[in-house]
Amino acid sequence: MSNSTKTSANSPQIAPLILASTSVYRRELLERLRIPFEVISPKVDETPLTGESTLELALRLAQAKAAAVAKQNPHAWVIGSDQVADLCGAAIGKPGNFERAMAQLQLMRGQTVTFHTALCLMQGAVQTTLSIPTEVSFRKLSDEVIERYLLAEEPYDCAGSAKSEGLGISLLESIKSDDPTALIGLPLIALTGLLRDAGFMIPVKN
Repeated sequence: MSNSTKTSANSPQIAPLILASTSVYRRELLERLRIPFEVISPKVDETPLTGESTLELALRLAQAKAAAVAKQNPHAWVIGSDQVADLCGAAIGKPGNFERAMAQLQLMRGQTVTFHTALCLMQGAVQTTLSIPTEVSFRKLSDEVIERYLLAEEPYDCAGSAKSEGLGISLLESIKSDDPTALIGLPLIALTGLLRDAGFMIPVKN
């Protein structure tokens, strides 16, 4: 278990808040809301099921991550999230290294990829699960441009090999989404609404 960065204000939530994730990007996004939370690794098998669509996979894993942590913390509100990139129905995962990232970006150049960012907020048997789609159109990139980008940013822990919040934005022609934070990994617009419904005060009082 690891703790998030402490905030300076206190939120009058009725229960603790836990982010079920190992992602530094999701932790940094949740810190924007300035409410106390802790981080626990959900330790969930992310292997796709036979015949499972990319959207179904994202929703199932978000729910599974929340459930894994909620089982041991039944009184807490737990956030689970997962993102699956979809190119023509095929899932594009985290590359892990330069070679796979190069192959991913070569495959996606000139194409539009849908990133399904799923979110689950759970407390015991109470849960809400949803997904925010983001359509990302990639430029027709040369191998040289792709290689320079990968060596500069090393985005090997990101689905689709491009960090839109960093230099990866230079690879894109357009982004279409109802929530700009969804592409980074956690849809804060949707999450803020769910947390308010659960009794959290956002923004917190000074």
